[in-house]
Amino acid sequence: MTDMTFDMADDLPRTATRQGLDQTAPSTDTLEDIARTREAVRIPRVNIDAFCDSSDVASVIENAARDRLMSRTRVNVRMGGLGAAIEHYRQTSTPNLVIVESRSARNVYLADLDRLAEVCDPGTRVMAIGHANDIVFYRELIKRGISEYLLAPVDPVSLIASISGVYGENRSSKLGQTYAFIGAKGGVGSSTLAHNVAWTIARQLSSDVIIADLDLPFGTASLDFNLDGGPGISEVLQDTGRLDEVLLDRLLAKCGDHLSLLSAPTDLEKAYDLHESALEPLIDVAQSSIPFTVLDMPHMWTSWARNVLVAADEIVITAVPDLANLRNAKNMITVLRQARPHDPPPKLVLNQVGMPKRPEIKPKEFAKAIQLEPIACIGFEAQLFGTAANKGQMIAEVSGKGAAPKSFGEIADILTGRKDAKRSQKKALSLGSLFGTMKRGSGSVRK
Repeated sequence: MTDMTFDMADDLPRTATRQGLDQTAPSTDTLEDIARTREAVRIPRVNIDAFCDSSDVASVIENAARDRLMSRTRVNVRMGGLGAAIEHYRQTSTPNLVIVESRSARNVYLADLDRLAEVCDPGTRVMAIGHANDIVFYRELIKRGISEYLLAPVDPVSLIASISGVYGENRSSKLGQTYAFIGAKGGVGSSTLAHNVAWTIARQLSSDVIIADLDLPFGTASLDFNLDGGPGISEVLQDTGRLDEVLLDRLLAKCGDHLSLLSAPTDLEKAYDLHESALEPLIDVAQSSIPFTVLDMPHMWTSWARNVLVAADEIVITAVPDLANLRNAKNMITVLRQARPHDPPPKLVLNQVGMPKRPEIKPKEFAKAIQLEPIACIGFEAQLFGTAANKGQMIAEVSGKGAAPKSFGEIADILTGRKDAKRSQKKALSLGSLFGTMKRGSGSVRK
């Protein structure tokens, strides 16, 4: 037997390995709990080959490969286990990471790994999946330099966490969160909600927040903060290869002590037919340097917009209580749930509730139809929101009292993990039902 036949740093975390060896009870984590553990997970741009000995493990790896956290990887899944891997790499070079599964006995498994080591290129890392819950076997794997060992059956979330651990990318203290706000229809107030929630997070947490106005031709963020439009995102899009923390900081416009804006170009002489991955560098740089990034999404469904939504840590859909919004919100939630199977569903905010003389769908009926309860119901207050928009101020700057600033604070707490979403959902439905029986003089959040 050879020593350290695979390249591995001695201090790589093996949390998922220990979880695999200790699988004695089913997990009780909810999607919300799992999401918190996934917040710090980042997978680098690597190529991964998986050679499986069972269809169940192959299916899990294929499922994990579709996860948003694996969007920067390229994964190939093959059957045949270690034998197929050895034969394959006799003819071709090895990728960054090789995942192998075997149901063989311990001695056969170790011998096959030794044979695999002979055809692996320097620097290749190997993750082993096995069916033996044996500490002696595990120690033999570590002696050979195996980067990680998972005990079957495995699940996609643990597999992704293990891959992140192999590359030392679990750096929660250095990575920021991204929150994408989008409207179920145009004009429902998604941008105003995004700006006020971002402003609230910056004020409540005294932590840096940036707003990226991605409504490139018609963005209103600079108007809402009474700022002159600068180069903003237009310069980012000219050459994404130049983008780094220094350039991003230069392009930001200050909106306060902890809040900055990356403004939209709003230049109608240009077309904004972006490549589907055009904004990935921006989000990567923002996450590496800023604790919170709020993405003010336009109401459109392009490949780049869909990719940005799928990659966000949290999605907030704003809707008003009518039939068109219900249909659109339901379609969006269905698609995003399918694209993000290991994340909680988008957050829903009902806006402009209680508009006089407008027939509305009651919040409880709206929630039942789309199978998602709102985290907030914001009442129709046209005077307040119109005044704030015309002055270039946030709602709390115009009037710190009332339901709207409180709702923004609760949404901010939910997104940043300071408050349980379930309690706010129950409260939102209770408040929403009151709006159906009350006549308000004026009010709304507008785009």
